Amino acid sequence: MYYNSTQDKSKAVLSAQAIAQGISQDGGLFVPESFPQITEKELKSMLEMSYRDRAKLIMAKYLTDFTQDEIADCVDSAYTAEKFGSENPAPIATVNFNGAELNLLELWHGPTCAFKDMALQILPHFLTKSLKKVGGGKDAVILVATSGDTGKAALEGFKDVDHTKIIVFYPESGVSAMQKHQMNTQEGENVYVCAIRGNFDDAQTAVKKIFTDPATAQVLDDNNMMFSSANSINWGRLLPQIVYYVSAYCDMVNKGKVAFGDPINITVPTGNFGNILAAYYAYEMGLPVKRFICASNSNNVLTDFIRTGVYNKNRDFYTTVSPSMDILVSSNLERLLYCMSGCNDAETKGYMELLKSEGVYTVSTKIKEKLQSMFWGGYADEDATKRTIHDLFEQQGYLCDTHTAVAVSVCDAYIRESGDPTPVVIASTASPYKFSKAVLSALDKGKMPESEFDMVEQLHEITGAEVPAPLASLKGKKARFGDVTDKEDMQSVVFGALGIK
Repeated sequence: MYYNSTQDKSKAVLSAQAIAQGISQDGGLFVPESFPQITEKELKSMLEMSYRDRAKLIMAKYLTDFTQDEIADCVDSAYTAEKFGSENPAPIATVNFNGAELNLLELWHGPTCAFKDMALQILPHFLTKSLKKVGGGKDAVILVATSGDTGKAALEGFKDVDHTKIIVFYPESGVSAMQKHQMNTQEGENVYVCAIRGNFDDAQTAVKKIFTDPATAQVLDDNNMMFSSANSINWGRLLPQIVYYVSAYCDMVNKGKVAFGDPINITVPTGNFGNILAAYYAYEMGLPVKRFICASNSNNVLTDFIRTGVYNKNRDFYTTVSPSMDILVSSNLERLLYCMSGCNDAETKGYMELLKSEGVYTVSTKIKEKLQSMFWGGYADEDATKRTIHDLFEQQGYLCDTHTAVAVSVCDAYIRESGDPTPVVIASTASPYKFSKAVLSALDKGKMPESEFDMVEQLHEITGAEVPAPLASLKGKKARFGDVTDKEDMQSVVFGALGIK
C-alpha cells in the first residue's frame, strides 16, 4: 500500500514515511493509492471481535510495511481499559429525540475526554515505529495547531515519548476555559504550549507554512530533527478514526439496531472535515452507508459548500460555544476533493491554490453531483445548540456537550426534512464537562458560578452526570505555560522552544 500526495500523485511513499513526514513537501496531503476492501465475510467476522481486534484487521490493510506484531503492539498499548474505562473505547448510547431514535457513538471516554484520544493515543506508537523505519535517527518535532481538543490529546499522547518534542499553538480567545487549563497544565519534559493572537485558521495556516518551508526544514535537519504532525493532516490520525465507524456498525448490528448488510446514516459535527472524512473512507472500504450528514455551527462554510459546490472562506468568523468547530478552512476537504475528482491531483491543487489566493473556489459539476448524492449539510446556531442540550436532557436525561448538540440538532433537521428512516449513528465528540459554562447556560437552572470548577460541580449536582476523573483532577493544578505570540512570530517561537538559535 502506497500513499500519494493530493497535489502530486507521482509522489508515492509507504505508510511509515507518510506518518513520519505528516505532510507532503509539495503541501499536499497523503492519501492511500486505493481503498482496500472489507469483504462481507470479514465484516461478519468482526461482529464477534473486540474493538482492538477490529482495529488490527482494518489497520493491517493500510500499514503493509508494519508487521502484524507491530500493529498489535500499537493497538494493545493504545486502547486499554485503564485509559478508556472499558474494553470498548467507543460505546453507543441510544436516545429518543423528538420522536426519532438516535445512536450516539461516545468517542470521549479517553484520558482527555474528547474524540481526539481515539487517534492520539495510538499515533505516538505509529510514529515511533515509523521513525525507526525511515527517520534516520532524527528526533520528531510534532507541530500542532488546535481549536481545542487536538492540542490536549496530542500533548497527553506524546508527553515524554522518546525522540519526540511537541509544540502546540491555540487561539488565545478561541477555546473553552477547561480546554485552555488542560493544555497549560500539561506535564512532560518534551512539551510546549503557546497561545496566538488570532483564530484557529491563523494558527493552522502558519503551522502549514512552517512545515513546508525548505529553509526551516534545513535548520531542523542541521539539528538532527524533522517535523511531523499530530493534526488530522497526518495519515496516522485518520486511520484510527476509520476503525470506530466500522466498529459502530458492528455494534449496531449486535444491538439489533440495523440488519447486517443494511445501510446506516452517519452524522458528524465537524470543522476541519477529518472526522467525517474517516467515515467516508470507511464507506469506500465497503461499509454500508446511505448518507453522511455534515453538521456545522455558525461557521457554516461546509454547509454552504455541500449545498452549492462553492467553497468560500471570505465570510465573518464566529467564536461559538462549540469552539472545536470554529474553522473556515477545512484542511481535510482536500482529500475528499482528490477522491471525488478521480484522483486528479492537478484539479485538486488548482482548488487549493484558488483557496489560498482568492479564498474561494467552485468544484466541477461531477464533484458537486457526487458530493450531494452522499452528503447533506446543515448547521445549528447558538440558540439551536443550547436548545438541543436542554431538550435532550429534559426528554431523556442525557447530557451532551455543545459539539454533539450541533450534530443532534442538524440530524433532527435532516430527518424532519427528508423523512429518511435509515438508522443513524451520531459522533459524540466530547464530555459536556469540557464546556460546563455553555452547557449550564443551556439548562438554565439558576445563577452561573464564577469559576470553571464551580460550574463543573453545579452541573454535576443538577444532572447527576459523572464528572470524568481526568477533568476533576485538574482542579487546583497550576499552569506551566502562559505564553502568547502573534501569528507572524510563530516560527521564532518554534525555534526557541527547540533551543535553536
